[in-house]
Amino acid sequence: MQIDILGIQAFLAVAECGGFGLAAHRLHLSQTAISHRMRKLEETLGVPLLVRSGRGIALTEAGSALLPRARAAVQQLEASCDTIRKHGQNASRWVSLACLPTLAAPLAVPLLGDFQAAYGGWQVRLHDSSIPEIVDLVESGTAAFGLTVAHGVKASLQVEPIADEPFVLACPPGHPMAGREQVRFEDLLDQPLIRISLPSGNSMTIDDAIGPLRERLRWPYEAQRNAMALEMVRGGLGLTIVPRLSVRPVDGVVAVPLAGPEVRRTLAVLTRRGARLTPQEEHLMHQALALIRQALGVPSRPA
Repeated sequence: MQIDILGIQAFLAVAECGGFGLAAHRLHLSQTAISHRMRKLEETLGVPLLVRSGRGIALTEAGSALLPRARAAVQQLEASCDTIRKHGQNASRWVSLACLPTLAAPLAVPLLGDFQAAYGGWQVRLHDSSIPEIVDLVESGTAAFGLTVAHGVKASLQVEPIADEPFVLACPPGHPMAGREQVRFEDLLDQPLIRISLPSGNSMTIDDAIGPLRERLRWPYEAQRNAMALEMVRGGLGLTIVPRLSVRPVDGVVAVPLAGPEVRRTLAVLTRRGARLTPQEEHLMHQALALIRQALGVPSRPA
């Protein structure tokens, strides 16, 4: 049997208000509409629910039996709808971005702190992911935008360069090279180096920049991610070459500029072509770009 929600609402209004006129006022309907709904409900159930008299209305035995059940059912339905509505509101108050781990570590605290000051009721989901993962997250709409490098991007995505980030030599504070203004790759021929393999893409960037010199360098260790390579540097196992923003003062590692040749990667922000960001997503993205450019000493562009 099909549930007549409109008829049940009319029945409750008439029963609780004591008449068709007040019920019509409560539901913002005409008395004719209320009468029609009541008649249809009674026809569906096959029994009368109300007795009409000159003094008003009274419930029949069937109406008295239906009243508490109908009231409870409508209250439960209203509560369920309210729960779903609130869930939808909360779900829409999320902002999601994808970011390389080397950018997430230095950016997260100032970026999210600024966002909470501007949009305190909103929540942020930060995906610190690899280059291919960031492409997939943005393309699927899971992340509103991605902070990554400007290569390996699909045609469905819009790429906006942010800035060039130089690579640096990471070494312990007490290392002889820690105090230098810059280091050439030839200076590293007798140093144990820690190579960072895929999926970071950094090793390919370095190989392309230094060419055959790569075969003359010593690479006794290999790590999958920058964080592990920096931990090995702290432990005195060797030196490593990482993007500049990977090394922070709190890491206990010194960053020394590299020269001859200089190694750089181009950072970029990815968005879906044709997608419109919300004001909250726009704010978060522009702040992220400003923080990256500030950290690299690059002038910020107008929003």
